[in-house]
Amino acid sequence: MYIRFVNYLDKINRYRKSKISNRNFLVILAVVVGVLAGLAAAALKSLTHHIEEFLQSDWQWKYKYFLYLLFPMIGILLTVLYIKYFIRKSKFETGLTPLLYAISKKSSRVEPHNIHSQIITAAITVGFGGSTGLEAPIVTSGSAIGSNLGRILGLSYREITMLVACGAAAGIAGAFNSPVAGIVFAIEILLPEFTIPAFIPLLLSAATAAVVARLFYTQQLFFLVTEGWKVNALFYYIILALLIGLFSIYFTKANYVVKGFFYKIKHPYTKVIIGGLMLGALVFLFPTLYGEGYITIKSLLRGDYLAVINNSIFSDYKTIPALVILFTVITIFMKSIATLVTLGAGGNGGTFAPSLIMGGLIGFIFAYVVNLSGIAQLNVPNFIVAGMASALGAIMHAPLTGIFLIAEITGGYILMVPLMITTAISYAVNRSSQKHSIYTKALADKGELLSHEDKDTTVLSQMKLKYLIEKNYPTLSINDLVSLRMNEIVQSHKNICAVTDELEDFKGVIYVEEIFNEMMKDENKHSLTASRLVQQAPNTINEYDDLKLVLEKMEQENAWILPVVNNENQYKGFVSKTSIFNKYRALLMRQNDYMG
Repeated sequence: MYIRFVNYLDKINRYRKSKISNRNFLVILAVVVGVLAGLAAAALKSLTHHIEEFLQSDWQWKYKYFLYLLFPMIGILLTVLYIKYFIRKSKFETGLTPLLYAISKKSSRVEPHNIHSQIITAAITVGFGGSTGLEAPIVTSGSAIGSNLGRILGLSYREITMLVACGAAAGIAGAFNSPVAGIVFAIEILLPEFTIPAFIPLLLSAATAAVVARLFYTQQLFFLVTEGWKVNALFYYIILALLIGLFSIYFTKANYVVKGFFYKIKHPYTKVIIGGLMLGALVFLFPTLYGEGYITIKSLLRGDYLAVINNSIFSDYKTIPALVILFTVITIFMKSIATLVTLGAGGNGGTFAPSLIMGGLIGFIFAYVVNLSGIAQLNVPNFIVAGMASALGAIMHAPLTGIFLIAEITGGYILMVPLMITTAISYAVNRSSQKHSIYTKALADKGELLSHEDKDTTVLSQMKLKYLIEKNYPTLSINDLVSLRMNEIVQSHKNICAVTDELEDFKGVIYVEEIFNEMMKDENKHSLTASRLVQQAPNTINEYDDLKLVLEKMEQENAWILPVVNNENQYKGFVSKTSIFNKYRALLMRQNDYMG
């Protein structure tokens, strides 16, 4: 059945190639990806919000505090159980890091289960109160749609990568009804070097997804009422940007600390219990941390400046401004912890939405404090919007995405100048301390990040030594009679042999030229052993060395070929510059396809 299906697809592809060019076909597929990703975005948002409404519909608010202690843990547990029992044969990963890895190291192959598994697990996690966002899951789901559609239709790496980017753009466009931000996100995060023709499929995919999602889910995310911005407020926007830049550095470092804490816990259900109870306690004390948190930002934009504390157990103290300020500041830091705990404990989601919430709260409390002090009178909604854009741009290292996303979802294009200033400054502050974003640092540390600043290092990092080891060189035992192995040595057409002992420990090399010279002497012809000819190799390569180190050793010894051994000094084969350069050229051509 499978072979028949593959043959049928092959016939369709051959017919399609005879009737339509790849470029035009890619445009059609971009629209298809946009439709499917738009449906996925609408499904994810609807499912999440239905779960939230179901859990909150029949209880008076004061009783919900105690339910908050349990809901997040139940959501994470259900997510872990779903992954364990329904995704058995494939690895399940969260966030955008696996997607970047798939583009960089796996030929843009995104596992098919991500199409549905990301939607289900994210809806359960966030719907039950997990303090993360839905954007990373929908981006992964959309990218999986593009990746698998391209693979089924037999497209090239470059074309599949473009469909992956189309799926990501469509996911953002569908989730936020923001097609421009979707395009910018795909270019800024997934396609850092692009050509103008890439805009066409991205544009169609993002626009299609926005339309489709709008048909099934019409709720507007934010409403912004503003009279514009004033020049004399620019100083305060700069101060806000510096504060958010510093906070983004804290968040990045906290990310590694919390991840490290949960990484040490090996049993998955122990993670669920510890993380679930921590998250439940945080949500109990700070209800704003429940789910995505957009409701609080909506209230603040409408002028309800007590929204953060109103529904908490501390609401009786909302008439004390100092307490409102303190509670909001603590909430900002607790939001960062709650998000990281949710992900570390096994929940699914991303840091996209939390970045917006934390930035918005920082913008609010900054303007609120300035207004209370009497130093100036700032437009609070404007600073909330600027805070969201700059936090997203700094934490994700995606300033353009932050600017255009916030401008689109709030209708705040009139604030474009403050958005540009705050986002640029906060991004620069973060970048001065953190070269890589929270999504790319793990890959960069392992040398697995597709970088366009150092193509040589990037291409070498993509190459694995174990695939370049040549094992067809003659191998002599230390006590072998050379005359008995001459036939094999001559037929190998190699100019070097490896020498090992009985335990396969590497002892050195013999150059074939030396063998011929010695065999020309009659007295040595039948008694010559490998032990008499063996020489110490100029250097050895460990089978786990990276290719950059291998080339450095070759340059240092002026050697074209070196033997490879394992950690026990057992001989594995030879690696040559020829095999490295051939693989290098092949990968460089593929990378150029990706960027072109």
